[in-house]
Amino acid sequence: MADRRLQVFHAVAKRMSFTKAAEVLFMTQPAVTFQIKQLEEQCDTRLFERGHGRIELTPAGQMVLQYAEKILALSAELEARLKEMTGGLSGPLLIGASMTIAEFMLPRVLGEFKARYPEVQARLVMANSETIENRIAEHLLDIGLIEAPSRLPGLATEPCCEDELQVIVSPRHPLARLKSVSPRQLLPHRFISREAGSGTREFADLYFRKAGIKPEDIKRDMELGSPEAIKSVVAAGLGFAIMSRVAVDKEKRLGELLALPLAPKLIRTLSLVYPKEKFRSRLVNTFIAYTKDRLAPEQGAGARRAG
Repeated sequence: MADRRLQVFHAVAKRMSFTKAAEVLFMTQPAVTFQIKQLEEQCDTRLFERGHGRIELTPAGQMVLQYAEKILALSAELEARLKEMTGGLSGPLLIGASMTIAEFMLPRVLGEFKARYPEVQARLVMANSETIENRIAEHLLDIGLIEAPSRLPGLATEPCCEDELQVIVSPRHPLARLKSVSPRQLLPHRFISREAGSGTREFADLYFRKAGIKPEDIKRDMELGSPEAIKSVVAAGLGFAIMSRVAVDKEKRLGELLALPLAPKLIRTLSLVYPKEKFRSRLVNTFIAYTKDRLAPEQGAGARRAG
């Protein structure tokens, strides 16, 4: 119900970029520029200062941003309240998830949730944990599932389930003969790593630091932004990776990759994140409860099997 011009303005103001706002809004850049121009004409003042390839909010733009955030939040709450009065769960559900969760954990959960609530239009956005956090903070997503607790002040974090990270190697790799592997045993070998901003990368670096190893002492041979790309490189015998054990179930069955537990084990808690102050609809609350119920037993059972 909120004015589309306010939604576009909010996206531009949060990113200080017409191009980036167009990407997240699935609009063309000229369309974004047109919406901002219309809003400035309505307000009879400039909201952005433009120059030298960058933009900044004017004092009026800063004030409009404060009110836009309140208006957009109230509009979302009104829509949710009205839908809840009209019957069962329905409407859009915007979910963000880090890559490991989106590719290997959520598809079955989303399919089952959709089968139970067919009137829900779920949309899944996949990115690294840092990007998902930022989109939640900007109210572009209803809820996020990420690989580390959020550090952004406006977000609440709720534990979802546990996930074990393991060393992934080709069956031909020298490490493949081991039953488990310590951080020191990894030092002579090439590390195929996730990119900065990834929750998996953050946990792996912290794990090495706790073992007295600086991340720069590791032979970080490549940094890739996709679990699938990492698996392909590792399967070719070019190094080892550290990733969720659930991400390589298929490759282990096919004999393409081996997963070796770390010693000591590296287990992280996956987190649900959402805005602290934003109204949470019954749809969002139902999805949170359903996801925690479906993922937690699966992860626990997997951990028992790995043990």
